[in-house]
Amino acid sequence: FILGETCSALLLFISIMTMFMSGVVAIFEYDLKKIIALSTLSQLGMMMFSISLGLYELAFFHLLTHALFKALLFLCAGILIHGAGNTQDIRSFGGLSLNFPLVTVCMNLANLSLCGVPFLAGFYSKDLIVELACQYSWGIFVLLMMFICLSLTVLYSVRLTYLSFVGPYGGGTSISVCESDYSLVGPVAILSFISLVSGPILSWLNFPAPVLIFLPVFLKWGALFFVGVSLLVMLSLQGLTYSYKWGAVSKFSGLMWFLPWLTGQGFSMKTLKNA
Repeated sequence: FILGETCSALLLFISIMTMFMSGVVAIFEYDLKKIIALSTLSQLGMMMFSISLGLYELAFFHLLTHALFKALLFLCAGILIHGAGNTQDIRSFGGLSLNFPLVTVCMNLANLSLCGVPFLAGFYSKDLIVELACQYSWGIFVLLMMFICLSLTVLYSVRLTYLSFVGPYGGGTSISVCESDYSLVGPVAILSFISLVSGPILSWLNFPAPVLIFLPVFLKWGALFFVGVSLLVMLSLQGLTYSYKWGAVSKFSGLMWFLPWLTGQGFSMKTLKNA
């Protein structure tokens, strides 16, 4: 029993730090595919966080919903990269909503679902995990870190949307003819519809009995409050995304907290030099 609690606490710490690290790194990243990959890492941390609390069914439920809207997000990113001259740097995007209106709507739908906006697929799984986690007595630090990680998801999602679709034109080339190719936009449209309806359908299939959760008002509205504050903060800080005032922090985050060097590159460099 003591060993099980120790493993759960260790998994809880690793999952929270994974969510936090991936969220911080994604805020300072400019590669479109890396941002989406880091968001996937963040959601995997959310699933492990759910498992550490013993919520195995919820972790599987979030895996299913996340797979649907994340597939939509990757397909939309592929169309943008193909239509923007095969560049992945979001600084060369800007104003793509004029050339890719359908992809803009679908990608923003996937981003909103990722953030847990009510009545989208991600909301049904993330909100259940957050509310049930609030009933556990791990302490205020765990709850605060959980809400901060939710806020980071909103921050990098809003930043990606702004720099890609709303912000000033970055100077890259764009080919709007991509949306006339039904082999590209067809799967995107299908996945968009699935992302809208899969949340309640999967919820009914996984949990036939209704789930009733009693929480204090400040915890009940906590997730929505952090999402709203994060949205306002990122919209007010969009000018900083192009500045180099964050040089050391940006470099540290871009290297993923030196994890690649610590886990493999450092050992490989020493081995190859000695060979």
